[in-house]
Amino acid sequence: MSKALEERAAVPSLSRIIHQAGHRFHLVIEEGTLRCQLGDRDAMAAQLGYLLTAGAMPAVSLGIIPSHTAERSLWPTELFHVYDDTLASVELLSAQVNMTQPSEIALHLKAFEQLRNMAVYGADARALIVKAIDALR
Repeated sequence: MSKALEERAAVPSLSRIIHQAGHRFHLVIEEGTLRCQLGDRDAMAAQLGYLLTAGAMPAVSLGIIPSHTAERSLWPTELFHVYDDTLASVELLSAQVNMTQPSEIALHLKAFEQLRNMAVYGADARALIVKAIDALR
């Protein structure tokens, strides 16, 4: 096995971590993301089906910002992750930027809260996913 494959295998996958006790995931996506077709219909249906499954897990809070959201406190930005209050990372086209300064982390937490407050959860979020699956037919 090559060194790159060995390193990749050593990184815990989200699908494993999501089932371990003590972890909590808060995810927010735009409704339009559900319709970005990156594979054939079967692959997309499988991905959306997994999103339904993952969103129902006790450790996961899945929010979807509906396309028709009229009053936005924040428009979509680049993809970012916040890990507790110790790290925020932003994925840019050319690199991943990791931030550890408390002020930068606080800025991303504030942005996340604004996005989270625009999102729908539970049955409303599942209905948007099902609608995207139905649109594949």
